[in-house]
Amino acid sequence: MAIYSNYGQVSLKKSFEEKKQMVNAWELIQKKTFTKWVNNKLDLKNIPNIVHLNEDLANGVRLIQLLEIIGGESLKPFNQNPGMIFQKMENVNKALDFIKLRGVALTNIGAEDIVNKNLKLVLGMLWTIILRFTIADINEDGKNAKEGLLLWCQRKTANYHDVDIRDFTYSWTDGLAFCALIHHHHPELIDYYALDRNDRHGNTAIAFEAAKKLNIPQLLDVEDVCDISKPDEKSVMTYVAEYFHAFSARDEFETAGRRVAKFADVLLSVCDMEHQYELRVTALMEAVEFIQEEWDNTELTDSYIDAKQKSMAFDIYKSTDKRSWVAEKRNIDALLGNIQTKAKTYNLKPYYPPPGLTLKDLDNTWNTLLQNEAKYHRRINRTIREIKEGLRKAFAEAANEFQRQLDTISAKLVDLEGSLQSQLTLVQGLTNSFEPMQESLQMIHILDQECIEANTEENDYTVYSLEDLSFGLDLVKEAVQKKSAFIQNQIVSRNMTNLTPVQLEEFEQTFRYFDKDYTNTLSASEFKYALSSLGIVYDNERLESIFYDITHDNDFMSFEQFIRFMVSVTEDKTTPGQLLDSFRTIAGDKPFVTELDLKMSQIPVSMIDYLKKMMPRSYSENEMDYESFVQDMFN
Repeated sequence: MAIYSNYGQVSLKKSFEEKKQMVNAWELIQKKTFTKWVNNKLDLKNIPNIVHLNEDLANGVRLIQLLEIIGGESLKPFNQNPGMIFQKMENVNKALDFIKLRGVALTNIGAEDIVNKNLKLVLGMLWTIILRFTIADINEDGKNAKEGLLLWCQRKTANYHDVDIRDFTYSWTDGLAFCALIHHHHPELIDYYALDRNDRHGNTAIAFEAAKKLNIPQLLDVEDVCDISKPDEKSVMTYVAEYFHAFSARDEFETAGRRVAKFADVLLSVCDMEHQYELRVTALMEAVEFIQEEWDNTELTDSYIDAKQKSMAFDIYKSTDKRSWVAEKRNIDALLGNIQTKAKTYNLKPYYPPPGLTLKDLDNTWNTLLQNEAKYHRRINRTIREIKEGLRKAFAEAANEFQRQLDTISAKLVDLEGSLQSQLTLVQGLTNSFEPMQESLQMIHILDQECIEANTEENDYTVYSLEDLSFGLDLVKEAVQKKSAFIQNQIVSRNMTNLTPVQLEEFEQTFRYFDKDYTNTLSASEFKYALSSLGIVYDNERLESIFYDITHDNDFMSFEQFIRFMVSVTEDKTTPGQLLDSFRTIAGDKPFVTELDLKMSQIPVSMIDYLKKMMPRSYSENEMDYESFVQDMFN
């Protein structure tokens, strides 16, 4: 980190020294250039030259004489031979006041700075004077001072492809810019195309020597431009300004030519604008009239899709063609205004559009468009509303009729009378109506889709939705199936006289619960779960054998088959095998049964006491041998 820090300090110090050297170089060049500039002005009145800029201007005498020459006014009286410091201050203040009267602000420059020979502020004052009296009056196409001088240089060297003047520093270091300016105005003085592009010093010297022949004072030396990385901008501007003033007479001729060319360009521009106005008005009016003819010839059908497509096409027209026409109309208005303004600006005769193409004609055409546009839009909207209303009514009529049919079937189920067989026949007959009702529901679905596509979210003609009707149909189907199964089961139950009503009700409820698909049948798995819920459990192999024996190898068991099986397993026949199975169940598969086992099986106390007296013992008093007891009872 220390090494980096030292390196950074050395780099900063080196950069500071380089900048300091650059500033010092600029200061020396400015001092030399401004001294030459002052002496050149003093020579106009044969006034002795100055040698040391800040020292020779300190008493104010040469400064006042300089201002009298460039300002064209006398500043007398002033102290011609000021010996006292207050006399010098008076002279300098007089000079500074004159500068201020000419509208030049001298920021932070006072008489004491000049009297005290402050070189930096003396240079600043002289640069301000040069700007005001030499550069400020330069005007090139509305650009003044520095920008005007730069534009003038660029125009004069535009045809010299190896010259690119962008500033008053780097653009002059090869000497070609100076040579090009002189060659443009006096080609006889420099053979520009014979110059060595790589000889910066030579090119600059050639330009400076040629400039002397044109009485342009040499304010710069060759090394001031070529031997410094960045020439002093103020010095270069001061010297180049001398070129401008030297060539101003010739520029007046060129200015006159530009003025004529500019006027011709204005005339051509106005004519082109007038032509464009007429073409654009014609095109806009034709487009507006065409779209209205198209609307008049448009037929609207009773198809919602067709009407909606036309509505969407109208919306697209509003967001594309219409907007572009609105913009074009405003642009046409502005164009005509610009034509009139331009004609007035250049004192040309006003432009009057031909009949049929005036702004009033365009406004009339436009107002007709707005009326027909609103009329066509209302026609589309009215058609869409009528189509939507028709869709609502069609859906409502179909939905209401469908619900009426559902209600009729439900009522028939409620009002069943007569024998069970006649009721079963009637209920089974109701299932025949489901297929046509399903077809009707499909048609209602199509109507519902059309309503959705037409965005008819509300319907005051019915309270039923497609989902309501579909749900209702499923409920009615389920009710019919359940009713049919119930009647069939009642027929079966009626014949089962060896079951108590309670048992029959329990078995029927169990069957209905596990008949998940309402087919009035049980699959093998449903049969297994039904038995388990009744406390009857078999291993899978035994259960499968029982199921297919009962169903005669079919995959479904009917209600009657289920009831008959339940009768077989619940009917008390008091067989030895049945009793042994019961005792084993109570004993938990032990070879004996205890008093506690009997109590746990909910056998009445009186029956337990009886069994204790009758049953032989096994190994202990509490262990009763039920196998011997059963054998003794049946043998």
